[in-house]
Order: sequence, then C-alpha cells, then structure tokens
Amino acid sequence: MLIDMHLHEKTYSSDSILDLKEIIHSARNMGLDGICITDHDSMGLTKKAYDVSREMLFPVFVGAEVLTYQGDLLVFGVNHLPNRIMDAEELVDWVARQGGATISAHPYRQNRRGIGDTLLSLDRLSGVEGLNGSTPYHLNRKAQEAAERRSLPIFGGSDAHHTQQIGKYATRFSSEVRDIKDLVEGIKEGNVEPVYFKDGIYQRMGMPKPMEIAV
Repeated sequence: MLIDMHLHEKTYSSDSILDLKEIIHSARNMGLDGICITDHDSMGLTKKAYDVSREMLFPVFVGAEVLTYQGDLLVFGVNHLPNRIMDAEELVDWVARQGGATISAHPYRQNRRGIGDTLLSLDRLSGVEGLNGSTPYHLNRKAQEAAERRSLPIFGGSDAHHTQQIGKYATRFSSEVRDIKDLVEGIKEGNVEPVYFKDGIYQRMGMPKPMEIAV
C-alpha cells in the first residue's frame, strides 16, 4: 500500500496552498493508495479529513509535524498535541505513552527544523524520513545512513505545499492500512520502504542518483 506520509493542507498550514480535495485528486492520479496530512503543530483538519475521505472514498490519515526544541517530528496516533514545545526526547516518550508513533522529519535539513544527530539517541523513535521532497538528495542520504545506523525503518514523504510536489516521494507498506490504528501499527512494525515517482510509477529507492529522483 502506497502512502505519501507528509503533506500540508492550507487550512492549518499557512505556508501551503493545497486544498484537501486537490491533494486527493493528484494522489489518486499518481497511483497512491492513501495520504497523511501532517500540518504544522495542528491536527485541526481531523474532522474535515474524515468527511472528505468518506466522500471521495480515499484514505486520509491525520497526524502532525510538531516542532521540538531540536527540530520537527511527524506524530501519528494521538488524540491531541501537547500545549507547549518540548525537547525531542520528551515528545517521543509522550507520544509513545499515548500509543502513537514518531518519525524524524527531514532530520538533516539545514534550516533549524531537522533534529540531526539527536535521532541517534531517541530510544523510542519509530522511524526516519529518509526521502523528503523538500530536502536535497545528499541530506536525504545522510538521513538514510543515520536510520541504518539505528536499524530504524525509513519512510518517504513529499512534504508538499504546492501541487507539483504531491506524491514525489511515498512509503510502501507491506500490510493494508485502513485507519490510523493500522497506520501506527505499520509504522512500528517497520515493514516499509521509501519509494520515488518516476516515469509514471513508484520505484524502489535503491541508490538512485540525484537527477533520477524527479516527478
């Protein structure tokens, strides 16, 4: 099952121009089986996402991209977000206690939003975003190497804020993902692989050269 794990919708991410129905149309046309809306520090789209998902018969899962003192984490499977900023370790532990999962988003992006080598010491971290659509190839590769050092699963997400970014990268789950519970279980199980969109299909990551990874 192919899911873009990292997308921003305009209602709660002010830096995005994307409407949820527009995202779903593009995702379906690209062959995706589901999408994750991960707005900045917000899960406010949850009710709308549920309604639109049912209307359009397309799976939409709502998490959040949460800023910690060290950088961003993708959070899934919680009913609400903390009302204050936390250290990355504190947030990872808090989410784990709620039964959720955390993924390090673009950990080596050089804009003070990646947690960098902090991910190496987060015992309860669920995975690493090793293909991020708004991050240069060499920094994505650094994230992949860090995940491999920790034996953590690697995820792909477009980090789309504009139409042309949707579905650039995605994650293939080996199991069916029907709801947020399935998504969290799939993340924790780690039977996933990051993929990239090229020539009209999703391809395995392998070791593609930078110029090969393009919509």
